[in-house]
Amino acid sequence: MDDFHLFTSIRYDPALLQIPELGFAGTGWNQHPSPFYMLDLHRDRMLRAATYWDWPAAVAAVAGEQGLDALHTFLRAITRDVGNSPQRIKITLAADGSLGHQISPLAETRVGNLFPEYLPAPDPEDSARPAEARAPVRHPVYEIVVDSRETARSEFTHYKTTSRGMYDDARKRARIALGDKREVLLVNHDGHIMEGSISTPYFWRDGKWVTPPVPKQFLASRGSGGNDGTTRRWALERNLVAEQVVAADSLVDGEECWISNGLLGFALGKPGKT
Repeated sequence: MDDFHLFTSIRYDPALLQIPELGFAGTGWNQHPSPFYMLDLHRDRMLRAATYWDWPAAVAAVAGEQGLDALHTFLRAITRDVGNSPQRIKITLAADGSLGHQISPLAETRVGNLFPEYLPAPDPEDSARPAEARAPVRHPVYEIVVDSRETARSEFTHYKTTSRGMYDDARKRARIALGDKREVLLVNHDGHIMEGSISTPYFWRDGKWVTPPVPKQFLASRGSGGNDGTTRRWALERNLVAEQVVAADSLVDGEECWISNGLLGFALGKPGKT
């Protein structure tokens, strides 16, 4: 039996039930509506990983409409008695197809930061302007640092699993504690940004937001080596961002960037020194 599980972290938020009424378009799963943020994309990510590792029982557990419905039912049971406050749910999938979970409270997040129609271009004047309903606000701001060591591309950086030593080590080197508004960017052996320890980063380059390239299936010779995250996929499919190699030494202290994941949505970051 494999000694690791696949996992994904998903936001449970009853406020998402209002998405269709608020006029947000192209939000995918939440047009049903549903309180589970980008549930279908989370399922797809686990399914791709289970397929890569040739775990037939795990594939069967989440594949197709039946698998998506089963995952939805599983999550509804978990959240039946948690009330209306947002929750962080870590879903694990074992090789034998069994699902597990951990759940804990999560901070409120503005809907515009969960389903932005665009990512605002860097503009110091924007901080004084009222936020548009469908644009992300620029606060809180995460401090972004670059890891002091390089990390090798591997299946465990491409697919999200419980084998996370490389991410834990990067966070320790950056002295990031649980709950800090800080993120560390991993760097591959080519000197290119791979991804964040818990997020996908986006950088303003050549007049557009870009994110390090990631192939759909793991290939050691292709892409940055990072994870094909749910919010990353969502942003790419809606042309909010494009793929582009980002050299670690191209980052400038204080330049605006964005980060995203399946819990916080999209948040502003600013690179600084470790």
